[in-house]
Amino acid sequence: MKKNEKMVLIIGIVVILALALTGCGQTSMATKEEYPTKPLSMVIAFSAGGSSDIQARIMQKYWNKYVPEQPWVFNYKVGAGGAIGFAEIAKAQPDGYTLGGLNVPHMILQPMAQGAQFSIDDFEYISQVVTDPQVLAVQKDSPFKTWKEVIDYAKANPNKLKVGIVGTFSGHHMMLLDLQDKTGIEVTQVVYKGAADQNAALLGQEIDLMIGNVNDVMRSMENMNILGIAAEKRNDFLPDVPTLKETGLDLVSDIRRGFAVPKGTDPEKVRFLRDAFKKIQEDPDYLADMKKAGQPTDNMSGEEFDKYVHEQQEYNKNLLTKFNLIK
Repeated sequence: MKKNEKMVLIIGIVVILALALTGCGQTSMATKEEYPTKPLSMVIAFSAGGSSDIQARIMQKYWNKYVPEQPWVFNYKVGAGGAIGFAEIAKAQPDGYTLGGLNVPHMILQPMAQGAQFSIDDFEYISQVVTDPQVLAVQKDSPFKTWKEVIDYAKANPNKLKVGIVGTFSGHHMMLLDLQDKTGIEVTQVVYKGAADQNAALLGQEIDLMIGNVNDVMRSMENMNILGIAAEKRNDFLPDVPTLKETGLDLVSDIRRGFAVPKGTDPEKVRFLRDAFKKIQEDPDYLADMKKAGQPTDNMSGEEFDKYVHEQQEYNKNLLTKFNLIK
C-alpha cells in the first residue's frame, strides 16, 4: 500500500471512530431527554378529596409547569388504611411511569403488624412534602380545659375516657399508644374510618377526646378546643396553640406524606423525578397554594425521606411490642 493510500485509510478510520463516538453521545443524551414519553400513573391510596389527594393535586398543577410534556393520570386504590395503594406502587413495573403517595407511619406499620404485601424497602423515595402534626382536641363545651385535666380524669377513671382515632396501626393509633406509655393511663379506644366521621363523633359527644391531624381539625376549629400540638415547635396554622412539650409532656407525633416509585426504577429516572419535585417544592406559588389548602409543607429530599422512614421503623416496632400488638 502506498504512503498516500495509508494516510487516506487512517484518516477514514479516525473519522468513522469520531462519528461513532459522537453518535453514542447523542444517543445517550437523547435517552435522557426522552423520559417521560407518556403520561405517568399517580397512585393515591386514599379517597378523592382527602388530604393526600388535595396535596397531590396541588403538586400536579406545578408538575404541569415544569414537565409540561406528560401529565399525571390519577389512579385511586383505596382501602386497608392505604395498604392497597401502597402495595400497588411497590408491585408496579419499575419503568418510571408509576409513582404514588405514601403516608408515614402507615406504610411502616402495615407490613409490621398487618401482613401488608410490601415492605419499606420496596420503594425508591422521591420526596417528602408534608409533615402534619397531631393534636389533642376536645369539643368546645368539654369540661377538660387542658391535657393535664384529661390525664388526671383518665387516671382516676380507668377505661372511661373515650378517645377517637382514625384507623388502627395508623399515626393516630401510635400517638395514643405513646400517650398511654408516657402517662400510664388506660382508655377506651374508638376507631373511625376517616377524619370526617371522627370530627362528627367529637362534636356529637360520642367521644371525650380526639387525636387528629392539624389539616383535619382545621375543618371544625370553631367547634373545638385544641389542648396541645405534638410537635417540636408551634405550627403556623395554629400559632396560639402550645406544643405538648411546652406544657410538660414530651410527646411528638405526626403524619408525613411523600412520594415514591417502585424499587428498581432506573436511577436516571429517579434523579429526574427528584429534581422535578425539588423545583416544584421551591416554587413560591406552590408554597402559597399549599398554605391556602392548610397543608403543612415540610420538604425533604428522597435520600433524607428514605433515612427517616427506616429510622421510624425501629421506634414503631418497639412501641407495638411494648403493648403486645406484635411479637
